[in-house]
Order: sequence, then structure tokens, then C-alpha cells
Amino acid sequence: MKALLLCIALSAHITSFAQSKVEKEIRNLEQLELATIHKGDTIGLLKIWSKDFVVNNPYGQIVTVPQIFQLIREGKIDYATVERIVDKVSFIEDVAVSMGKEIITPQNETAYAGKKVTRQYTNIWLKTKEGWRMIARQATIVSMQ
Repeated sequence: MKALLLCIALSAHITSFAQSKVEKEIRNLEQLELATIHKGDTIGLLKIWSKDFVVNNPYGQIVTVPQIFQLIREGKIDYATVERIVDKVSFIEDVAVSMGKEIITPQNETAYAGKKVTRQYTNIWLKTKEGWRMIARQATIVSMQ
């Protein structure tokens, strides 16, 4: 009986450790993706995003990778400051869902340039043979100063 309880306890610990390791990986990818957007590094984004990545952006538009890259080229995705606070990461098989808030200061041609914008976001990640790839995103502006 003690051996069985020990096996159950070890199994729970290993599962918890594995999930926390994967959660840390997703949290790190969240920060990498934000830094890559901040730099306007489209080549770097292709390593993070799925080729079929889709976004419901804060302006109510549904956009794909080519459209996002066009917005970057036009200076319509350009931030003086960016911060992402990951509140929760959940897993369902090979899918990770990350939720939290972002605090950005748009600049130049980006809407609300010079204002401090807070957004709630949801990012969806899929585990592929190449690693984790962001497949979808939704962001909503919740306050502006």
C-alpha cells in the first residue's frame, strides 16, 4: 500500500514538474514574441508564428500574416514601449492558451500614438514537430491614458 501511494505521489510530482517546465517555455515564448514584434522582426516572427496565424486585433479586424507584415511595413504596428503580463497558461493536449494583459505605448503611424494603452489578450499556441507555434491571437483595448 505504501508503495502504491509513493508511486501515485511521484507520478503527480513528475506531471506537475513537466507541466511547469512547459508552462515556463510558453511564458518565455510569450516574451520572445512580444520583443520580436517590438523590433519589427518579420523573419523572427515566422519562426514563432504558424504560417496560418490569424489575429482578431484591437481594432476589430481579422488579419493574417501577410496583412500583419504590411501593417509593420507601414509603421502601423510600432511601439515605443511594450510589456506583457501573462496571468494564466492552460494546456489542452497539444494546445496552450495564454491570457493576460499588455501595456503598450504606440508611436509614429500606429493608432493612439503617444498614449498608454492597456489590452487584454488571448494567445493560442500549438505544439508542432518544429516546436510551439502561435496559431491565433485576440486582443481588446481595456483602457487608454
